[in-house]
Amino acid sequence: MNSSAQNPTSSITDVAGIEVGHCTDLRRPTGCTVILARDGAVAGVDVRGAAPGTRETELLHPSNLVDRVHAIMLAGGSAWGLDAAGGAMRWLEENNIGLNVGFGLVPIVPAAVLFDLPVGDAGIRPDAGAGYQACVSVSKKAPAEGNVGAGTGALVGKVFGLSRAMRGGIGSAAITVDGITVGAIIACNAMGDVIDPDTGQVLAGARTPDGAALINSRNAILNGETPKPVLAGTNTTIGVIATDAILTKAQAHRLALVAHDGLARSINPVHTQSDGDTLFALGTGKAGKTAGMLLLSMLAAEATARAVVRAVMAAQGLTCGALHWPAAADLKHKPTSAP
Repeated sequence: MNSSAQNPTSSITDVAGIEVGHCTDLRRPTGCTVILARDGAVAGVDVRGAAPGTRETELLHPSNLVDRVHAIMLAGGSAWGLDAAGGAMRWLEENNIGLNVGFGLVPIVPAAVLFDLPVGDAGIRPDAGAGYQACVSVSKKAPAEGNVGAGTGALVGKVFGLSRAMRGGIGSAAITVDGITVGAIIACNAMGDVIDPDTGQVLAGARTPDGAALINSRNAILNGETPKPVLAGTNTTIGVIATDAILTKAQAHRLALVAHDGLARSINPVHTQSDGDTLFALGTGKAGKTAGMLLLSMLAAEATARAVVRAVMAAQGLTCGALHWPAAADLKHKPTSAP
């Protein structure tokens, strides 16, 4: 068995047929990320959070007609950020990519957004122009991670309020086994803590009241500390899982569903009333062969968890007005406290 499971430089662009581009607006900061499949990809989606912001997800249901998409847009800006998908459609049409409907091409671009409005001027958010620029920047190279694209304004660990949160971000990872590659790109703006799934260590999340060290939110809540989460819907982890295996639409749906296991391993709490957690799955078929769903499912969950970890480990601290949100690297030498 040939595996690249330990490759620290792997990313979703290891999947043949997948390109990624970021548009980062540092004025606020915010941004968007496009995951491009020029030749189209069979797609599925699964929404687990209670407060999603999405576009074109219903068409991905296995019983519905359209079975291939040309790009997925991930964006900050809350519902405003959904406009970025329109810019991607314009770029795709200009490049002769889309569904031929007889009267022209209609690019299919589902999208999901996260809520990053508390970070800076909420009037600045990704729009169609940002989505277009993300497409202009697409590359087969490993995408930048941390506070770029859809992860630019991301925060994590808001269980006890914004003042005790830390920086989130966007990360990517991929695994190849027996000639099949599964990759993930995840923009993590979770209410919960980010956990190292291998050790159980909290990497980024809610901090002690003085802000000096991490606090394990799970332990804190179990020991009686009352959560003080921000407004419902003001969080969310969104992302894309892709494989070069040949998939049916039903299999793509299943892959998106089981990839949420990776979120559950790396974020706690997850899938809350305050999150809009949404994952897409793409199958490019470029490997020219199928794979068992057990293998694909395991790889999808693992790549997703690794991408979440990489998102916060690549993040950088940010000061916004009176609030300072450190990154995981800023607190890495301070122990996680367990009340």
